[in-house]
Amino acid sequence: MAVVILVTLVYGWFRLSPDAFASLGWHSLSGAGFLANIALWGESGYFDAAAETKPLLHLWSLGIEEQFYLVWPILLVLIWRIRSRLLVGVLLSTLSFAASLYLVKVDSIQAFYSPLSRAWELLVGCLLAYWHFRGNMHIQSSSGLGVAVFPRERAADALSLLGMCLITIAMFVIDHAKLFPGAWALMPTLGAAFIIAAGQQAWINRVVLSNVSMVWIGLISFQLYLWHWPVLFVVREASDGMPSTVGSLMAIG
Repeated sequence: MAVVILVTLVYGWFRLSPDAFASLGWHSLSGAGFLANIALWGESGYFDAAAETKPLLHLWSLGIEEQFYLVWPILLVLIWRIRSRLLVGVLLSTLSFAASLYLVKVDSIQAFYSPLSRAWELLVGCLLAYWHFRGNMHIQSSSGLGVAVFPRERAADALSLLGMCLITIAMFVIDHAKLFPGAWALMPTLGAAFIIAAGQQAWINRVVLSNVSMVWIGLISFQLYLWHWPVLFVVREASDGMPSTVGSLMAIG
């Protein structure tokens, strides 16, 4: 990330106006401090025209992730001795999702950038991890007689297929015209959770997602995430804001 920010700053020094470069400097600082979502909160929406003029816009998601990773362990320490801690996790997820449903209608920008309205998406993964952890402990404590951690093969296949369908549909139906995150975020979030919950025995997980080429994409996914938006920004600027599909695909390649 440091390299991406540095390269973007060098590019901005030569190509951006003084005001745009000053904005880039602020976004670089907030991005490095994992506060990009807070900095962008009061500026504009993610999908409007102004958003395309911010080469480090994508660092908002790292901000939300890191803020969650700092707060969640503290909450875990506080609730770990509570017998119904799973219920606490479900309650927190529900409250965060309710906040997302409310804010997306009254303040869509806050709904998009606020860690409070996005935490439920990460909490779904935490609940899934807890389910897996408790399942393993139960199996170990009862000498293999406990509840299976993952569903049986046919159920696992169905679960992973449902997850893949949800993610694929979300790719085509969710756009800037939708109230997002809100209820629309359920599709990719639950889709990912279903695929993970299906485990290694599911055919899609075992054959498709474990394919060498898919694994390779997974291994470079974070680097691809870091570079994709600054590169697309350069393409947009070079083509007066209207890059061709071929040009965009070549840039990502």
